[in-house]
Amino acid sequence: METKSVDLQAFRREVRAFIEQEADESIREAGRKMTSFFPPFEQCMRWHRKLHARGWSAASWPEQYGGPGWSREQKRIFEEECRIAGVPRLLPQGLGMVGPAIMKFGTDEQKSRFLPGIASGEDFWAQGYSEPNAGSDLASLACRAEHRGDHYVINGSKTWTTYAHHANRMFLLVRTSNEGKPQQGISFFLIDRLDRPGLDIRPIIGLDGFPEQCDVFFDNVEVPLDCCLGEENQGWTVAKYLLEHERGGSASFAATFGMELNRIRERAAELGDGFGGILCDDPVFQQRFTRLYLEVAALDATESRFAAMEKGSPESGPMSSMIKITAMETLQRITELAVEVEGSPTLTLQLAALTVGAGAAPEGPEQALTVMPKYLNNRAATIFGGSNEIQRNIIAKMLLG
Repeated sequence: METKSVDLQAFRREVRAFIEQEADESIREAGRKMTSFFPPFEQCMRWHRKLHARGWSAASWPEQYGGPGWSREQKRIFEEECRIAGVPRLLPQGLGMVGPAIMKFGTDEQKSRFLPGIASGEDFWAQGYSEPNAGSDLASLACRAEHRGDHYVINGSKTWTTYAHHANRMFLLVRTSNEGKPQQGISFFLIDRLDRPGLDIRPIIGLDGFPEQCDVFFDNVEVPLDCCLGEENQGWTVAKYLLEHERGGSASFAATFGMELNRIRERAAELGDGFGGILCDDPVFQQRFTRLYLEVAALDATESRFAAMEKGSPESGPMSSMIKITAMETLQRITELAVEVEGSPTLTLQLAALTVGAGAAPEGPEQALTVMPKYLNNRAATIFGGSNEIQRNIIAKMLLG
């Protein structure tokens, strides 16, 4: 295949000019007020649709499915300029998770039906994986789908389903058989409507005070037979492929963490150490900061190696687990340092000031507004997406036998 020659500096200027023109203040405010991996929904989806109008929403997708056909270097420049501008990351459930799974396992009808809405931002997909008794041990899930005539009937529940109260579609794992190993009886469903009778979504208020996660209940919910992605009872294969994207393939953790470290260093240069000096000159701070800086640099190198791997290959599974472990543990240490640097101003819960468009001024320095919510939300970072203990088991099994 012939490689297109691109003037990368001109491309950077093009991206920067587009962001400057299209990212209004509410979109930028949403970027500043992110307190977890998931930005404020309304502004994020509006930014998604703006990017789609320019042909840039599905940056990592192949051209045949609506991607821009960028090189790896163009993707890096685009992500870098978005971070510098402070615009919110696009939500990953569609673009980075179920979209690639549909490309790999979907029928032509499923691809033509679902991929355009993901790319455009017309549809938002919730992820129905975790259950009250099946989180990291996902193979023990109990939400069941029975084959009755020309449809399935779903009964059970899902929990920690991010932004389900905003979603109009859902991908979920259900048990369709009890024969064989637990993984062998799981199917992967694409639910095209969330207003079906018997489907109930209840938001959960998080530690930061906002309803990001949800409980989802299925009481005799009927769905068509063609909702199955891949073969019935073979959903575990689809799920593992998708989880590689979730754990290591859909975002650059290192670049985001680098921005967080830069903010911490800037604040440490402004704040005193309590003994008449500047915090950034404190040797204990310097030691902790340098250790985190090196951890992020190592993570960046690992992510670059993973990006070049074929997803679903024997090497990519353990690599995605390694990225998940190192990234989430590093993130927790970064948020801990941020809290210690800012100190007591982080302790005040300021829901109005954190709400995009509310116009409420923060109490204390604006830089401290999101520090504690990020710290609290990311206590779960080593649990969601498969706990780090499970990831270590995966590495031990696949690499060490």
